Amino acid sequence: MTSNSHLERILERGEFAVTSECGPPRGADPEVIRKKGGLLKGYVDAVNVTDNQTSVVRMSSFASCILLKEMGFDPILQMVCRDRNRISLQSDILGAAALGINNILCLTGDHQKFGDHSTAKNVFDMDSIQLIQTVKWMRDDGKFLGGEELKGVPKLFIGAAANPFADPFEIRVPRLAKKVTAGVQFIQTQCIYNMDKFDQWMAMVRDRGLHERVHILAGVTPFKSVGMARYMKNMVPGMDVPDEYIERLKGVDKENQAGEGIKICVESIQRLRTIEGVHGVHIMAIEWEEKVPEIVKQVGLHPRPSA
Repeated sequence: MTSNSHLERILERGEFAVTSECGPPRGADPEVIRKKGGLLKGYVDAVNVTDNQTSVVRMSSFASCILLKEMGFDPILQMVCRDRNRISLQSDILGAAALGINNILCLTGDHQKFGDHSTAKNVFDMDSIQLIQTVKWMRDDGKFLGGEELKGVPKLFIGAAANPFADPFEIRVPRLAKKVTAGVQFIQTQCIYNMDKFDQWMAMVRDRGLHERVHILAGVTPFKSVGMARYMKNMVPGMDVPDEYIERLKGVDKENQAGEGIKICVESIQRLRTIEGVHGVHIMAIEWEEKVPEIVKQVGLHPRPSA
């Protein structure tokens, strides 16, 4: 054990972990986060809080994590490199640890041109792999990047993201290997719809023995409608949505498409649980948090184990 993370304890015990996600509001109302947290309470082992996702300004991940911590959650602080240099990144790492945040997800971050401030100046002093190395260095060696010793190390469980479907496919596993070498301890993947291709990716992961060195949490997102499925297939980079799911959603009445989307999600999780090396599931029910309890119950992952 290297941290006080509830999620780390669950994974180290060999339990199949469940995490989910809270998108912060585009305002200062804390009740938005508290309401989302209330929907997830008791159904997940940890909750991610996104960091100005898609480069759109939102309440800070840091503040939102504290609100969830006050509710009894074990939040996962997402931290992107787009907006901070190494001074600020190290400062926020220390602040998070001091306030009892036990998990960090290290991300490079979406380019600002995709967001609502396209002319903003980016930073990108580091990328996600270098941020992983920084957190590990501070935690295990007790030093700042400049070489000076820390007075109190941040005991954080280190995570990162992986997209098994982005092009070029052949570099996906080598890039994961770099993150593992850098010190990542858990991985949350992009939304998985193409199960056959994910199986292929996991086979390559196992060939390198990476599944024994890092905990992999497979990402899933339930479809609300056939329109959502088409959008994710055609408009979201790095997403692989098989035509069979679009046809399946088209085959039911509009008012029943959300229910069919939940069925597809449940079936996906059931299959993911059979894949060697998958240690948990990350449910990204985007602005649909009320469906997470239903999904967790249907796949037999409720109640969640205690710490």
